[in-house]
Parts: sequence; structure tokens; C-alpha cells
Amino acid sequence: MPENHDLIIIGGGPSGLAAALYSGRADLKPLVIEGVSSEAGGQLMWTTDIENYPGFEAIPGPELIKKMRDHALKFGAKFVTENVVSVDFKKRPFTIKTEDKEYKAKSVIISTGATAVLLGLKSETVFMGRGVSTCATCDAPFFRDKEVAVVGGGDTAMEDSLSLSKFAKKVFVIHRRDQLRASKIMQDRAFANKKIEFIWNSVVEDILDIKQNKVIAVKLKDVNTGKLSEKKIDGVFIAIGHTPTTTLFKGQLDLDEKGYIRVNGVKTSVHGIFAAGDVADPVYKQAITSAGTGCAAALEAEKFLE
Repeated sequence: MPENHDLIIIGGGPSGLAAALYSGRADLKPLVIEGVSSEAGGQLMWTTDIENYPGFEAIPGPELIKKMRDHALKFGAKFVTENVVSVDFKKRPFTIKTEDKEYKAKSVIISTGATAVLLGLKSETVFMGRGVSTCATCDAPFFRDKEVAVVGGGDTAMEDSLSLSKFAKKVFVIHRRDQLRASKIMQDRAFANKKIEFIWNSVVEDILDIKQNKVIAVKLKDVNTGKLSEKKIDGVFIAIGHTPTTTLFKGQLDLDEKGYIRVNGVKTSVHGIFAAGDVADPVYKQAITSAGTGCAAALEAEKFLE
């Protein structure tokens, strides 16, 4: 028999946890399904220190997630760590299936987040949050007066490079082509910045050095000649894009051309279903903005259920 709920929240990152807190305080008794094919807690579970979340001068990502989760539990949220395998938003109540169970919900908040596109290197995973980052806005201050590399050639890579140049001594942009994909205005700003230097026609083959347990260099390959070289740096920022976790919702909700859920505020194309956090935000991608939209989604769900 399916399990019935007034509100189900899919995803357990900052947006889902903020939604759980607010809806729990509203006595909606939300069920949070944390899994969704990624580690419960989202991208913050990869972050060693967070210095830009209000109220915490510095806190490890996993600790912040635990505090948010405990706070939601205090107000009656229930959690299950399962992967959602399918949804049916065509008829009411909405149906959400995990690997082991079927749930019915009058209202749903989607907070499944987005995943940074990575290079696929073992060393990248080892050093994530310890010299390798996918968020310059979050981590640039940790690289004050150091030399860093940014991998990518689009607007995000240029924005990251410019952000990093305010702190780092030198920023090397590594791009696989001989020209950028970024908009002209972003290119002009980056080219005009004396701290930013470009390494063209190159890909990162490895991040060194796992044996020394710290980032000391990147191994590069020239895509034209195949020649290998090393570039000494103190940190690597991956800026080759994000993929929203929305595969489950194709054909169920309106998505934009990049796969993000289209929203009006936090309202999706289906009445009673709301989206919060990075799954609907291709721009800001911050824990605090995700939590804010989680709050908004919970308030809208409360109105809907009334």
C-alpha cells in the first residue's frame, strides 16, 4: 500500500532542509526523501569550510548540513534515505516511487540540486574541497596571494577567474581550444586583467600530487601536439558547467533548454509542485540562496494545502 503525505520534499541539501524546517513548523509533517541518486546533503558534503553562511564564521559543509537536518527533525520533519526512481505528476495525489516503496503526496517540493561537471580524474575527487573547487565565489578567499588554475572557457570560467583575481596572485585559465566560448564582454574583462593568463589548446591530465596529499601542480596535455607539461599551482577551479538533477522530471514539468526546472518564483508548471535551490537556479548556486528558496517553497506549499 502506498504511504500518504500532505507534503513530500525530494532532496536533502540546503533548500530541502530549509523547506523541511518551515513546513515542519507549519505542522505539515513533511517527508524528506534525501537520496535522489546523490549523497544526502548535496554539494555541501564536499565542502571543507564555509565562511559565507550567515551566523557561522567558518563551518565544515557536512556539519552545517547536520545542524540544518537536526533543526528540521526538531519540528517534525521525517527523513528517509532512499533514491527516487520515478514520479507521476499527471494525476493527483502525486506519486513518487523509490526503489522499495510508493508514496502519495498532495504537494511536492523538488530540491534535487545540480551537479558540477567534472573532469573525471581520480585526483580531482581526492582533492575536492582541499585544493580543488567548483565554486570560486565560495572558496576564492582561501587562495589569497596564491596561484590558481581555472579550467573552462565559458562565462562561468571568466566570472570565476575575475573573482579569483581579487584574491589570488595569479590565475591561469586552461582551455582546450584556441578561443573562448564566453560572451565578448566577459572575454574583454578577463583579457584586460593583468593577473589572468591563458593557457590555450590544453587539457588537464592530472592534478598533482596525491602522494604529497596537497595540490602542487597540474599535468597538462597540448591537444595539438600531445606534449605533456606541468604547471605549478596551489588550487584548481573546475568551471565547465553544471547539470541540474532533473532527469526524473522530464515530461512531468517544464524544463528550460539546459534542463533546469522553469519556475515563477518557486512555482512550477504543475499546480501544487514547487522547486527550490540549484535545480531551478542556473545563476547563483549558493547555499544561502538555496535555503531562501526552500523557505519560499514551504510557504507556498502551506498556502496551497490550505
